[in-house]
Amino acid sequence: MQRRSALKLGVSALAGLYLSPLLGYSKILDTPVFKGTFEPTWDSLEKYQVPDWFRDAKFGMWAHWGPQCEPEAGDWYARGMYQEDSWQYKYHVEKYGHPSKFGFKDVINIWKADNWNPEELVNLYKDTGAKYFMAMANHHDNLDLYDSKYQPNWNSTKMGPKKDIIAGWEKAARKAGLPFAVSVHAAHAWSWFETSQRSDKKGALAGVPYDGKLTKADGKGTWWEGLDPQELYAQNHPLSENSLNDGTIHSQWNWGNGVAKPSEAYIENFHDRTIDLIDKYNPDLVYFDDTALPLWPISDAGLRIAAHLYNKSLQKNKTVQTVVTGKILDEQQRKAMVWDIEKGQSNSIEPLPWQTDTCIGNWHYDRGVYKDKRYKSAKTVIHTLIDVVSKNGNLMLNIPVRGDGSIDELEREIVKEIGVWMKLNSKSIYGTRPWKIFGEGPQQASAGALTAQGFNEGKGKPYTSEDIRFAQKDKILYATVMAWPENGIAVIKSLGKSNPHHTEKIKQIRLVSTGEKLKFKQNSDALEVYFPNQKPEAFYANALEILS
Repeated sequence: MQRRSALKLGVSALAGLYLSPLLGYSKILDTPVFKGTFEPTWDSLEKYQVPDWFRDAKFGMWAHWGPQCEPEAGDWYARGMYQEDSWQYKYHVEKYGHPSKFGFKDVINIWKADNWNPEELVNLYKDTGAKYFMAMANHHDNLDLYDSKYQPNWNSTKMGPKKDIIAGWEKAARKAGLPFAVSVHAAHAWSWFETSQRSDKKGALAGVPYDGKLTKADGKGTWWEGLDPQELYAQNHPLSENSLNDGTIHSQWNWGNGVAKPSEAYIENFHDRTIDLIDKYNPDLVYFDDTALPLWPISDAGLRIAAHLYNKSLQKNKTVQTVVTGKILDEQQRKAMVWDIEKGQSNSIEPLPWQTDTCIGNWHYDRGVYKDKRYKSAKTVIHTLIDVVSKNGNLMLNIPVRGDGSIDELEREIVKEIGVWMKLNSKSIYGTRPWKIFGEGPQQASAGALTAQGFNEGKGKPYTSEDIRFAQKDKILYATVMAWPENGIAVIKSLGKSNPHHTEKIKQIRLVSTGEKLKFKQNSDALEVYFPNQKPEAFYANALEILS
């Protein structure tokens, strides 16, 4: 096995020598890559077919957990703590000290994860109804949460908990019989951590640099003596254009618009770390928090990783049983991998399977969300799941994990409530495929349009009993009424006798949650279904099994 370039403009692969005409370098490579059917080009990867296990699973749960959860102060903490006047900066100074003296490397050092029980959490999520489980392998903070050959010092087996976090999650997932997924975010550390190069503009420490430019030579007499912070921060480079504007990074996420271009060494190190992750832990799904694939289009590193993963699976299984996800994909890229929509959903049935990822609070644990009880309700999660499934998608749900590795009692209550609905109604979810239309009702008319990688969740009006979502399986049509009809009658216009979508005579309707047969009348313009007087548990979404 040897690595091969993915560049269409010029490809050379000679016994481990990689030549890139785009990046203008050559190097001897350390990490072997599976050769096979899939070449690292979009033209080759578009032959990919999404495996049935993913299409059938519909619902996964995610532990978006790492050292940024230790402060329990929300998302992007390792960036925000270096943004003077931000609430995270102020929180950090008060809790830990000034970021010139106590930087993110020091947060990693105090993170111990001493209440982490991966088996208990994974079993809880399985019992709730999750059909696959995902763990974060690294974030933009650049710490690998596994025994990382190519990030040998700044990983969780050497730092903080001194535990192989991914190994623990994988063991728990395999024991539970769940496909195991990993999320990879570290490609962006190069520009994301640029805030650590700053210093205060005012106050007693104005002009004193934060710790983002420290080197190995600065560590004498510290706990990190002998270590190079640049292996973590990767800030030995000029700032991106407009770097002092905290919002600029969003427009530079696709490695354009004046972003500082990563070095060859950074790119290849990221590639090698990810191949090492894949080969050590054999994930069934790899989630990338990137536009398309990591470091695309300035590098083909992501293409090489995807080709490696597919070829590895193909060699083992005779068909590709692995999944790669990415964001903001064009038509060809959606064939090559699974489109992931962050905190949002499509407004129509997608021709290819897709996934939305969201969380009940913030991505990283935020004690403020807990104190203010601002978590998403089980009802909101279930409504999202039903809507996503009707449009050929899966839902990946993050339950924020505290720094110590536990989840709080409010989260646990929500997770268990989701499980109540799933136990009663999951036959209308698992293994289904979209029907001719995804649904009907007033809610969809108010739904927000996708923005960037998603971000349209919660923008529509609440669901009512007039909102119906459809799915089908084994010649059974499932119609889920998204609220309990107060007058006891659910009206489904798409199933009227004169409606072209459903031309067969309906013979029987059951309430999935109880199995009870329901009376109904199929009129020309609508189907009327008469609900029982007794409401079942979790009656905020009511799946009907319709046989013709």
